[in-house]
Amino acid sequence: MPVYEYECNECNRVFEVQQKMADAPLSHCPQCQAPVKKLMSMTSFQLKGGGWYADGYSSGSGAAKTEPVKPAASPCQSGGSCAGCPAAATSATSATSATN
Repeated sequence: MPVYEYECNECNRVFEVQQKMADAPLSHCPQCQAPVKKLMSMTSFQLKGGGWYADGYSSGSGAAKTEPVKPAASPCQSGGSCAGCPAAATSATSATSATN
């Protein structure tokens, strides 16, 4: 539940109240029954590091643009066992260079 801060107009008392967001704001000081006003205070919530708020929903300026990743060429449907297959040729070349 959020914590809201109020200030009394008469006694200048500043106090905090834990309320649901759906609850109506306080209108009177619990100490002297005078009208109160809701204060805007700093939050302890901070966004640090990278993430959706840094580059996911930003406009075109100031955001890091990334290119979509292109998938690597897929091996042939036969599993790479045919002699003319580019996937078989690549794996044979890498196996030969690994043994030298």
